[in-house]
Amino acid sequence: MRRYQLYLVDRGVSPVSLNAAITGLKFFFGTTLAKEALMAKMHPVYLPRTLPVILSREEVGRLIAAATNLKHQTVLALAYGTGLRANEVAALKVGDIDSERMTLRVEQGKGQKDRYAMLSPILLERLRVWRRVARAQGKMLDGGWLFPGLNPIEPLSTRQLNRAVHAAAEAAGIDKRVSMHTLRHSFATHLLEQKVDIRVIQVMLGHKKLETTALYAQVATDILREVVSPLESLRTD
Repeated sequence: MRRYQLYLVDRGVSPVSLNAAITGLKFFFGTTLAKEALMAKMHPVYLPRTLPVILSREEVGRLIAAATNLKHQTVLALAYGTGLRANEVAALKVGDIDSERMTLRVEQGKGQKDRYAMLSPILLERLRVWRRVARAQGKMLDGGWLFPGLNPIEPLSTRQLNRAVHAAAEAAGIDKRVSMHTLRHSFATHLLEQKVDIRVIQVMLGHKKLETTALYAQVATDILREVVSPLESLRTD
């Protein structure tokens, strides 16, 4: 097992893929074969923690406006306005919209858990416009996917969603590395800068641990700008 781990390292396998392989092997030998001793010296590789890319509010606006069609504009607006993951956006159905309670139902998100996402009035209006247009064009089935693929029976894939956001970023002249997850990061950071309680943001994002959400405190630049440096209080005369 150790030689296999070194073999993966020599082949240049990324730390994420290496850890995934180790996890799979631990399950196979420890749970399936009940031979935990074989994996005793197999340890995961340390992953350096990097800060996420964050878009400014102005950049988010440009990104959404630069999307090539109404469907993609609505998708990007929803991803930013709710903080949902790409697969959660793709899995939304028309019936998940609750305009009375102003929520979106997220079924079986990460960790196979259901939760609700916020639904702002502006986003609700965007969704209504998209639904009217899509139904008129025969692209949306009754009770079907909120964002259907070319075949209305199937939803947009996460790969298609990322293609859409990459194309929009290029059209908007945004040089940062942008993905669907960038909109989720930007959603959380902007809420934190608006003084929304971090525990509320944790619930909105569906994070199990508060420390995961606390990462955004390191990239909330509006909060940093409000802090007065102790240098300002020094007397220099």
